[in-house]
Amino acid sequence: MSALLAPFQFGFMQNAFLIAVIVSVPTALLSCFLVLKGWALMGDAVSHAVLPGVVLAYLWGFPLILGAFTAGMVTALATGYLSGNSRVKQDTVMGVVFSGMFGLGIVIYTAITSDVHLDHILFGNMLGVGPQDLQLALGIALPVAAVLLVKWKDLMLHAFDPAQARASGLPVGLLHYGLLAVLSLTIVATMSATGLILAVGLLIAPGAIAFLLVRSFGRMLAVAVAVCMAAMLAGVYASFWLDSAPAPTIVLILTGIFVLALLRRLAQQRRASA
Repeated sequence: MSALLAPFQFGFMQNAFLIAVIVSVPTALLSCFLVLKGWALMGDAVSHAVLPGVVLAYLWGFPLILGAFTAGMVTALATGYLSGNSRVKQDTVMGVVFSGMFGLGIVIYTAITSDVHLDHILFGNMLGVGPQDLQLALGIALPVAAVLLVKWKDLMLHAFDPAQARASGLPVGLLHYGLLAVLSLTIVATMSATGLILAVGLLIAPGAIAFLLVRSFGRMLAVAVAVCMAAMLAGVYASFWLDSAPAPTIVLILTGIFVLALLRRLAQQRRASA
């Protein structure tokens, strides 16, 4: 038994477990809305586009969170404007914008001398999480989760049928850009844990898994949080024994759960059609 509890005896592992619990709630909740709205690529776009903001904030001596949030919002707003005022479809605009922003971030980073490791920005450093990272993640995760839980019905209607939401008197523009702001904040909260690239997995997989398992949106939110938190804790624990990085281990576990959920859904469909 003492061997099984060995990971909990180290301070850096305790912090990794804590950041996993903190980050899992807002990312799982948000993933449900992104999957429902078809914004999976938007999470990818914003997470990549945050890089130049982080690098520029480091250069100018600003807090990295400020640079990351600003870059994420600029990308989200630019994508929305271009897709609404041009013939190019939204997914195409997102692909062009996020690849351009990511390339800009890499060019700026390679042109400067920095003690900030690019690997930690891109892939996270859960085992190096400190008290400040925990406080920052908690300070973002709590209000983000609260907003999503309080406004989930309005956001759900906006995701399903924006025209009906507008006819019902809901502030469609505020909901749209509010969801983009929440997305940017959530990516900032996960930056120290999973990094920019692997954050995409947390913003898509939990919602996709829950979508395959349940039919009501309320249950989808609960299942997504439970699956994400279990996968993150299991990934951190497994990485200790496998001597692997926690973030990619977590994403692999989420991918495995998704495959199992998909196989379960396909089996149900075969039985129903038989």
